[in-house]
Amino acid sequence: MAAVTLALVGFFGFVIMRVTTPPMTTLFTDLSYEDSSAIIKDLERQGIPYDMKNDGSVIMVPKDKVTRLRMKLAEGGLPKGGGIGYEIFDKSDALGSTSFVQNINHLRALEGEMARTIKAIDRIQAARVHLVLPERPLFSRETPEPSASIVLRVRGALEPQQVRAIRHIVASAVNGMKAQRVSIVDETGQLLANGASGDTTGDGSGDERRASFEKRMRDQVETIVSSVVGSGRARVQLSADFDYNKITQTSDKFDPEGRVLRSSQSREESSATANANDGQVTVNNELPGAQGQGGATTPKDQSKKSEEINNYEISRVTKTEVTEAGRVNRISVAVLVDGSYSKNDKGEIVYAARPKEDLDRIATLVRSAIGFDQKRGDQVEIVNLRFAESPSVIPTDTPKGFLGMFQFTKDDIMYFVELGVMLILGLIVVFMVVRPLLKRVLASDPAAAIPAPLPALPETPVPTPQQISNATSQMIDVAQVQGQVHAQSVHRVGELADRNPNETATIIRQWLSEPA
Repeated sequence: MAAVTLALVGFFGFVIMRVTTPPMTTLFTDLSYEDSSAIIKDLERQGIPYDMKNDGSVIMVPKDKVTRLRMKLAEGGLPKGGGIGYEIFDKSDALGSTSFVQNINHLRALEGEMARTIKAIDRIQAARVHLVLPERPLFSRETPEPSASIVLRVRGALEPQQVRAIRHIVASAVNGMKAQRVSIVDETGQLLANGASGDTTGDGSGDERRASFEKRMRDQVETIVSSVVGSGRARVQLSADFDYNKITQTSDKFDPEGRVLRSSQSREESSATANANDGQVTVNNELPGAQGQGGATTPKDQSKKSEEINNYEISRVTKTEVTEAGRVNRISVAVLVDGSYSKNDKGEIVYAARPKEDLDRIATLVRSAIGFDQKRGDQVEIVNLRFAESPSVIPTDTPKGFLGMFQFTKDDIMYFVELGVMLILGLIVVFMVVRPLLKRVLASDPAAAIPAPLPALPETPVPTPQQISNATSQMIDVAQVQGQVHAQSVHRVGELADRNPNETATIIRQWLSEPA
């Protein structure tokens, strides 16, 4: 009985503690040992229950206190991210520190802040940043360029655009640094970005750019098609033809109709010629009396000359076109969609091909998603074929309205299942253990349960003690419980009183009148 009692107390104590304990949820993940120690110390000071997982990197707290705790810890600057940022200057004694110490602290703070910023990016668990900020040597005309190296611990794999984003974040935060001078390595030693001076593109190789473009376009097409035919019921393959030739073209265009007067110059000349004899030295003119001779004279000659010079500017257009490498020449898309499934009267899954109208609508959506250009030679093919693996469960419509309010999450369902199991176990223990145990404890001694023989009644004979003893022995042999004897005796006396009420009343009056 003591062992059963202890087991029952322990069982009900576990049930009560399990039911009354609030559900735990994640407060912070991927914590360093310093942050975990500081957070646990703060939780213990506030008296809040917590749980640790993954060697202290994950801390669990009650679900109803997560938001308040995060705001409270953020007010105290927790978690710090496992690095030292600009808070290194909060408690430093700047009066006694040298310039060298101040420069080292500034470099440490800058590296810590950069690591925190990089960790905020998705898929990055931890980051470590090393900055090289060289000083300009004396009597030197050239300034050395700063550089940076970053080591990342990631979940999965980083996309090329994420790597470029990290490089540009670091380059923008450091004065004079270029994105090409930032090298990035993951925890496996794989080089994600080359920080050599010869790396001038900063955008990755041609194959990486083409793969990134194809992946982005394929995800867009698969997303829009899956929303129509269902998740996992469409396969998309996309191929892009890129032109990596860089072309520089310069052209001059002259417009003869677009003339503009630049300068104008006009000049006029006039001249007159006298008689043939005027101004001529001849023998006749020199002879005496020559003037008296009236010779014939020729008339004067006059000439006039005009000259005009106009300079015009002809319109000229100079255009220089630079076509960068990486132009898309052609896009080819192949989309394979599965048919529709339904259940017949027998409950079997039946396949049905999609009509041509649906395929045409899907093709229209795909063309719009990829920016289809017929002149460029783009191709889009939509084919409906049955997949080798049929869906095991046919999706049903999600209830809306009043029924939509009862959509429980996985955690809620598991919590209700756990409560139901505990309730069933509790009922089994109550009816199978507690109830028989209480009957056994409340039952009295069988010897005391044998009543004294009643006086003989005139109408109904009272059973003898020997008969009562035999009946009691039979009940003990059958029931194997001492309490059943007492119950049987009381029941027999009650039956006798019901059959002979008058005689019973007379006996009771006689007992009351007898002296004690």
